[in-house]
Amino acid sequence: MSGLSRRGFLKLIGTSVAVSGLNLSTGNKAYAYSGKLKIANAKENYSVCCYCAVGCGLIIHTENGKVINIEGNPDSPINNGSLCSKGSALKFLVNNEERLKKPLYRAPGSDKWEEISWDKALTEIAKRVKATRDKYFEYKNKDGVVVNRVTKIASVGSAAMDNEECYLFQKFIRSLGLVYIEHQARI
Repeated sequence: MSGLSRRGFLKLIGTSVAVSGLNLSTGNKAYAYSGKLKIANAKENYSVCCYCAVGCGLIIHTENGKVINIEGNPDSPINNGSLCSKGSALKFLVNNEERLKKPLYRAPGSDKWEEISWDKALTEIAKRVKATRDKYFEYKNKDGVVVNRVTKIASVGSAAMDNEECYLFQKFIRSLGLVYIEHQARI
């Protein structure tokens, strides 16, 4: 081992870093990018990542109704502007030609899916929820105690809902009498 002390090593490293930072070449100048940013005219929207239950804050830039950029929100106390690899790729989830944009329905016994309107899909869901609730609603249990519940429907919440949406959703599903209420983060 040479006679280089720890202090000498640190001085050598410090000097090397300082010298490497100098631009000693002749004629080569570095310029800052002065072009127009792709988000200069974009509308800024705020949202929450849809993937996991962390709830990372997003800034979504849109132009002419199309998402042009998604980045982490530095003002979010959850992620402080950082995103995982899935959150960083959200733009490609939205801007994907193979993404389903209309509800699909497969009739009983059929092997084919058909596109239906949102009105038809939501109406069908509402009819089925009401029919199931009406058929299986329990006013009293086997001991005669009032329970007012339905145990044949369950709910799984979403990590993409904020507190206000969760509150309203809980009020809605509890008003139906649901007792099996779960959340994505706990599964």
